[in-house]
Amino acid sequence: MAGKGIRKSKDIIVFDCIGYSLVALFGLICFIPFWLVFISSFADETSLLRDGFQLWPQAFSLDAYRWVFENPLRIFIAYRNTIAVTVIGTFLTVFLSVMTGYVLSRPNFPWKNGFSFFFFFTTLFNGGLVPWYILCTQYLQFKNHYYAMILPMMFSVWNMLIAKNFMRSLPYEISESAKVDGAGEMYIFLKLILPISKPLLATLALFSALGFWNDWYNCMLFISDENKQNLQYFLQDMLGSVDALKSMVSSGDLSAVAHQVIPEQSMKMAMTCVVIGPIIFLYPIIQKNFIKGLTIGAVKG
Repeated sequence: MAGKGIRKSKDIIVFDCIGYSLVALFGLICFIPFWLVFISSFADETSLLRDGFQLWPQAFSLDAYRWVFENPLRIFIAYRNTIAVTVIGTFLTVFLSVMTGYVLSRPNFPWKNGFSFFFFFTTLFNGGLVPWYILCTQYLQFKNHYYAMILPMMFSVWNMLIAKNFMRSLPYEISESAKVDGAGEMYIFLKLILPISKPLLATLALFSALGFWNDWYNCMLFISDENKQNLQYFLQDMLGSVDALKSMVSSGDLSAVAHQVIPEQSMKMAMTCVVIGPIIFLYPIIQKNFIKGLTIGAVKG
C-alpha cells in the first residue's frame, strides 16, 4: 500500500510538471506578440525597416514617442474624453442589459417571449448607414456631443442575452420570498439580485469597456471638435497625418524635412502601447469573476 501511495504521488508530480510546462509554453506564446509590440515601439525606424520586428532590436530610439507626444495637451484631452465615455457608457450598458435580462428571465412576465423575439429580430436587420446617420444628426442632434459616442452603443442585445441566461440560473425563490416580506421589484433587483450577480457584472463590464475604449467609428461620424475627440480617433488621425507628411516628403514638396526619417512603423507600435496601456490592467482585476460569469452564463440556454 505504501508503494502504491508513492507511485501515485510520483504520477501526480509528473502530471503537474507536464501541465505547468504546457501552460508556461502557451503563456510564453501569448506574451511574445505583446513583447514585440512593446519593444518595437522603442526601435529605430531604420533598423526596424532593415531587420524587421525582433525580440531585441539592434538600435533603440524614442523618436516614435516624441511624435506621439508632440502635442501632450491633445493626448491628455483625448484620454480624458475616452475615460469619461468608457466609464459612463459601461455603467449604463451594464445596468440596462442586466435589468432587461432580469425582466425577461422572470417566469411571471407575460410578454417575455414577445420582447425576446423583438430584441433578437433587431440583430438580423438594420436600416443602413445613411438613414441611421440622418436620424442621429438631423433628429437626435448627435453632432459634436459626447452622448454621440455613448447612446449608439448603450444597449447590446448580446449582453442582454448573456444576462438573461445568467438570471435563469438564479433561484426564483429569492424574489418570491422577498415579495412575501413586502419588497418591490426594484428593491429586489437592486438589493438582492445585483449583489449575487458580480460574475455577470464583471463579464459585461469588460465587454462593454473594451467596446467603448476601442470605438473610433462613432467619433469619426459625429465629432469634428478636436476637444471632444476620443483617444482612438485622435491617434488614427495622427497616423493619417504622418502618412500624408511622408507622401509629401517623398514627392519633394517638403524638401526642408526630407532628410528626416519619419518613424511610421515604430510610431504604430507606440500608439498601440499608448492605447492598450490602461485597459490591459482591467482584466487581471476582474479575471476571477469574468471566468465565473462566462461559465455560469453558458449553463442554461
